[in-house]
Amino acid sequence: MQRFPDRRNAGRQLAGKLSKYTGRQDVIVLALPRDGVPVAYEVAQAIQAPLDVLIVRKLGLPGEEELALGAIALGGIRILNQDIIDSLAMTPDDFEGAGRWYEDFAQTTDGEVRHLLEDASRMPRLHKSE
Repeated sequence: MQRFPDRRNAGRQLAGKLSKYTGRQDVIVLALPRDGVPVAYEVAQAIQAPLDVLIVRKLGLPGEEELALGAIALGGIRILNQDIIDSLAMTPDDFEGAGRWYEDFAQTTDGEVRHLLEDASRMPRLHKSE
């Protein structure tokens, strides 16, 4: 796989692969805060879709800050990364986090998330508000 210069570049590249969803009324882009917001922002801008956040709690592996065993959300939602669970016999040195795919993987700040969400909320949409 290729490395991305940063999250926003990754989002622009992902958006290029999702162009068939541009302008559709049944599409919304959901971001996982905080670090998923810059990626999702670029996708939402490119495909002209609303941007929102999905609040989840990462189930992390102790000592591996960027590695997620899964996530939980309101309503009893639980998603597990079966590949990671199956490979728990590995040593911590065998795990690599999401940061390996970016040249700049600085943590997204709360201010940047607020700015991107505010900017996205002002973008004209093809969707009708309910």
